[in-house]
Amino acid sequence: MAVREAADLRLLFDLDARRDALGQLESFLIAHTDALTEALATDLGKSPTEAWSTEIGFTLNQIRDARKHLEQWAAPRKVKLPLKMRPGRARIIPQPLGAVCIIAPWNYPVQLTLAPLVAALAAGNSAVVKPSEIATATEALLAAELERYLGEYVSVVTGGPDTVTELLTHRFDHIFYTGNGRVGRIVMRAAAEHLTPVTLELGGKSPAVVTSQADIDIAARRIAWGKFVNAGQTCVAPDYVLVERSVRDRFVDQLRRSIERFFGDDPSLSPDYGRIINGRHLGRLVSLLDDPDAGQVAIGGLADPISRYLAPTVLIDTAAGSALMDDEIFGPILPVLTFDELDEAIATIGSRPHPLALYMFSADDHEVDRVLARTTSGGALVNHTLLHLAVEGLPFGGVGESGMGSYHGVAGFDTFSHLRSVLARPTKPDPRVMYPPYGSLKQRVLRKVL
Repeated sequence: MAVREAADLRLLFDLDARRDALGQLESFLIAHTDALTEALATDLGKSPTEAWSTEIGFTLNQIRDARKHLEQWAAPRKVKLPLKMRPGRARIIPQPLGAVCIIAPWNYPVQLTLAPLVAALAAGNSAVVKPSEIATATEALLAAELERYLGEYVSVVTGGPDTVTELLTHRFDHIFYTGNGRVGRIVMRAAAEHLTPVTLELGGKSPAVVTSQADIDIAARRIAWGKFVNAGQTCVAPDYVLVERSVRDRFVDQLRRSIERFFGDDPSLSPDYGRIINGRHLGRLVSLLDDPDAGQVAIGGLADPISRYLAPTVLIDTAAGSALMDDEIFGPILPVLTFDELDEAIATIGSRPHPLALYMFSADDHEVDRVLARTTSGGALVNHTLLHLAVEGLPFGGVGESGMGSYHGVAGFDTFSHLRSVLARPTKPDPRVMYPPYGSLKQRVLRKVL
């Protein structure tokens, strides 16, 4: 059945039907865990643990949270009426938008395809799903198997940029795109033709700030983990570090120790270190390292085109105007910049487009509060990296150049819902003072009441 027809027939309007659809998605993930793990290893060199924790298990948690809270999220939301509007009853009633389109990226090709689908199904929508063609093994598996479980409500389309272009000519009730800003602008322009609302989950240069008041050993360990998971191909990975000058050398030394503990002396031999998605992206990253303004390689720097390997790399003395500092790196390269006063770090962040995430490392609450108050980012995390994504109750999304709209938990349900305002009034009383003709007495009464 066509996705539009499923929406018109409101096949997922009933909550039991939504629970069943979410259960079918859960069944798909459980039944194909091994196949998905193998596909992720093929596409990105992900270890089974990383595939489970960042992709399969993550999405299962989203499903189970949605099923647990579905009745609460979908229930009419009471609105208290002001005295002048009584008697009556005001409610906000969530309704499905209809047929939605989800366009996913390649870096987390299971999670970022299916987590938005969880929200769409929970809200009662049918969906066209477009996995990334760059993650070829995962795309093939989703295309071959997902409709067997959800074919009544979900259609999977495959192909490259031409497929996306053709897809965007159709009328949808919402478009959810995860990827880069360049394509995000294309999606938004296409959506404007049908006045289709969009959610754009983009990226940006997410900074990590480390002051001398931080626990440097732990800060280095947590930044190394957040940066080098999935070989740095994470939209909320720390893109660069601003570290107080007095602790820079110690911080870099602890980064080196953390990398060695995580991946051994030669990360290319570690089963826990991923690979760059393809040769083109590896070439782009190597060219960034070749930039004369990239700075000094303090750790790593080695690349192997045959295995798509790029070592965990840390740079120091990177010039502010280097290519590395222009756009999101999206790979295992971490420039470490220094500051003397916290205001310098705040100014550096403020001079750039709003990032998707900001990480602040300090044991001084006043420093933390200053940075949070004087910067803007999609999300923020104090004394760790990445983990805010795993809190279902926290909306995940960007601001400005890093995106618009949010999802996860109830935020995702609301994104894919029309929150319909409904006011019900009894037929009596029906005071004539509100109707014309308006004499002086009525005017005085109405002005006082209203």
